[in-house]
Amino acid sequence: MTADRTAKLRDTGTELVAEAGGVELLRYVYQPDMAEFEGRKPYFHPLRSTAGDVVTGYRPNDHRWHKGLQMTASHVSGQNFWGGGSFVDPEQGYVDLPNLGTMRHEEFTAPGRERLTWHTQAGEHWVDEERGLAVRDVEDDSWVLDFSTALTNVRGEPLRFGSPTTAGRPMAGYTGLFWRGPRAFTDGVVTAEGGQGGPEMMGRTAGWLAYTGTHDEVDRASTLLFLAAPGTTWFVRTTPFPAVNPSLAFFSEVELAPGDTWRLAYRVVVADGAWDRDRLEAYVRDHPWQAEPGQVRA
Repeated sequence: MTADRTAKLRDTGTELVAEAGGVELLRYVYQPDMAEFEGRKPYFHPLRSTAGDVVTGYRPNDHRWHKGLQMTASHVSGQNFWGGGSFVDPEQGYVDLPNLGTMRHEEFTAPGRERLTWHTQAGEHWVDEERGLAVRDVEDDSWVLDFSTALTNVRGEPLRFGSPTTAGRPMAGYTGLFWRGPRAFTDGVVTAEGGQGGPEMMGRTAGWLAYTGTHDEVDRASTLLFLAAPGTTWFVRTTPFPAVNPSLAFFSEVELAPGDTWRLAYRVVVADGAWDRDRLEAYVRDHPWQAEPGQVRA
């Protein structure tokens, strides 16, 4: 992971830790210790604001495979790299299947560059991943996490990326980079590009979306601003739990041919306080960042 001049990084051997101003901003757990049923893969937790408030939830009792902020994939040609049960079809619903894949950290190839491999529960190697991680723009009341990924199909057959919605469950298109918020953030405020907002952003498109929640124990709020490619379709919930996911395949499957690479990029801004629409729009305007639509290339 790379950082700007104000963030210090250290590697514990299983985690990358970023600190600034005496606050631990994040831990990236790249060698996780978890049950197979929870979909073993790296994750970010905790993420903290510059005020020190935790803005991620970890292993909640309703979905123990939700761990902070993770790159995930709920439906990949019949395999589940998400964790938990798999939505099979409207008649069967969710079924616990022997299809829980793992995303394995292999090495850091350079500062901020990680190599991973995806394996099915049966041990088949399906995906090579190159991941980019960077902490930057640490200011008094906000900081930025940049996340990019390049997924290469090494299976030898096409890979179909989908979601519960592509399998028949309405408005459940979760798959891809997924944030689970703290329980206290339930019923938070959702603001999105183009005057949009609220929980009705589920299944709608926007280039950015923000979630504001209020913390327990302290009299403070935090806002997370998620930036993605133009036209991204969002999975977002404020109840029964807080979650944001710029979906990879909400309504339609995406096919990745053998040898092809799918490139994606995201930015997450962690901010102190309840940022209103004017402040969010000003931040987006004054901090230009633009991800190209997810590109699949041979």
